[in-house]
Amino acid sequence: MTRPTVPDTPSHLRLQDYLPYRLAVTSNLVSRLVARAYQDQFGVTIWEWRVIAILGEGVPMTAQAISDSAAMDKVSVSRAVRSLEGRGLVERENHAADRRSRMLHLTADGWRVYDEIAPVALAQEAALLSEFSQREIEVLAGLLDRLRQRSDALSRS
Repeated sequence: MTRPTVPDTPSHLRLQDYLPYRLAVTSNLVSRLVARAYQDQFGVTIWEWRVIAILGEGVPMTAQAISDSAAMDKVSVSRAVRSLEGRGLVERENHAADRRSRMLHLTADGWRVYDEIAPVALAQEAALLSEFSQREIEVLAGLLDRLRQRSDALSRS
């Protein structure tokens, strides 16, 4: 049975106009674009690169902190960390304040991979934003920050 055409009303969801959908699709497309630049060359998945990039900030973190920082689900972080550990790119050390958790950090090989991929990722970002003015980039960054903060506030309430 074919569903009848739904009138264009305020309560009708038009997926192509629905902000969460548009953000998700855009995020996936951008992630895939950047990932293509490093997956084949370095053998690193999107999730693994996110873990490497977060640890590349130079601050050891728990897997939970990485998950929270990147809004990644725990399973994706866990798989990425296991893979990176197995390849010698990430190490775990005992957490000084909490013996139940372990701190993650990049190994020397992990830093080498980070140093090779970061310029590739930055070049992809520059290419992606090349048709935007500096002002548009600043406005976009500000709006994304506000959306993230508002989303975080709503999820806590």
